[in-house]
Amino acid sequence: MLRRKLDLINGKPGQSMFFFALPMIIGNLFQQFYNLADSVIVGNLVGEDALAAVGASYSFTTVFIMVAIGSGMGASVLASQYLGAKKYREMKTAVCTFLIAFAVLSILLALFGFLANPAILRALKTPENIFDDAVLYLQIYFAGLPFMFMYNILSADFNAMGKSDIPLMLLIFSSVLNIGLDLWMVAGLHLGVAGVAAATVIAQGVSSVISFVILMRILGGYTLSDEERQRDSCASGSLAGQLLAEGKKADKEKKFDRAMFYSGTRIAVPSIIQQSIVSIGMLLTQSAVNQFGSSAVAGYSAGMRLESVCIVPMIAAGNAMSTFTAQNLGAKNPERVKEGFHAAFRIIIGFGVGLIFISQLFYGPIVSMFVKEAGSPEAFATGTAYFRFVGWFFVFLGFKAITDGVLRGAGDVKVYMIANLVNLGIRVSVAQLGSPVFGIQVVWYAVPLGWAVNFVISYLWYRTGNWKKKNLIEAGK
Repeated sequence: MLRRKLDLINGKPGQSMFFFALPMIIGNLFQQFYNLADSVIVGNLVGEDALAAVGASYSFTTVFIMVAIGSGMGASVLASQYLGAKKYREMKTAVCTFLIAFAVLSILLALFGFLANPAILRALKTPENIFDDAVLYLQIYFAGLPFMFMYNILSADFNAMGKSDIPLMLLIFSSVLNIGLDLWMVAGLHLGVAGVAAATVIAQGVSSVISFVILMRILGGYTLSDEERQRDSCASGSLAGQLLAEGKKADKEKKFDRAMFYSGTRIAVPSIIQQSIVSIGMLLTQSAVNQFGSSAVAGYSAGMRLESVCIVPMIAAGNAMSTFTAQNLGAKNPERVKEGFHAAFRIIIGFGVGLIFISQLFYGPIVSMFVKEAGSPEAFATGTAYFRFVGWFFVFLGFKAITDGVLRGAGDVKVYMIANLVNLGIRVSVAQLGSPVFGIQVVWYAVPLGWAVNFVISYLWYRTGNWKKKNLIEAGK
């Protein structure tokens, strides 16, 4: 029954997308929970300054996390379309091509981050009392960046093949391992900020290796489809030629294809930009927050971490919409994409109502997990103000995510990229120009404004229907 629900090409659109997105939501929540555990453990066992140091680092590390997620999402669009068209040989080549390409990219980014993080933290006006801990955290983090990159690329590949339950299991394992290592290294070994960073790197490293082994076994299970055998037979002109082609299919499954790389990169780059918008915005607005002192940074860090948890179902719905679009366009069924888009709107509204309820009624005890009102009144007030305000507007992010998901899944990325850049420009300019005059709260006032404008631009382009003509492959040939 579950496998039928996860059939994105033939099942009921709303039901298929919901059950496909559900493991991604649960898995990403586990990932966010162990990120939250970093802050909760450090804030309670080490102190407010350590929490602020991890928070100041988080804005920086999130940029690289979103680059990894965007890379995987963009590259997996090609694999999804080949899967929908039952071109399994090309699907395998696409997966291998981008595993190789982004492995190289991750090493280059790790070197950059390791060497440049002190200068960037200085440019962001990181308070002196947390600067050394922030640098230490980032140096350990960037040493393990290739593992994090590989893990996110592999998770996107699983999702592209409709197997979103596998990343869920791996994320649960990684989360439990990370939290256990956090407690041991911080409470047991008293390593402080360094222990939190090391725990994250180890957990992601173990999970990425396991993910790679599982993916290789799954890819090995895909054999030539009937359509591929027929194409090989026609190309060879005889039954003997067909058998020969079947026998040599391993040779035809190239590990790296330049044409696929260029085609997929056209999708991956805007996807990286889109996924990085939130994190780049947080990084560029961090300097505005840093000017208000380490207590404000600690409170902002708490609010930012809570926002990152709340947006999980919205982002997962957008990712599901992207895979749904890619597979159905590969199968030449654009009208089904529209049905799925309308169903996704209903899903987003349901999530949005639930998030309003949580943020307005339970903000006190939730923020108290990070900072206590009695011990850090300024940090507590900052965190609660942030969380309560953005709680009303998560639905805007959801609408933006699913609309962007259609355009990304179709490969129609030009306007989609422009819309996300406008979102970034609004968030950064309002925060930088407004916060010195009107106070720190302007930083989060700009967030829903950017989401809303992004959605309007993407939706108006969706309405043109141009995305239907952007299929990256020719299915059925």
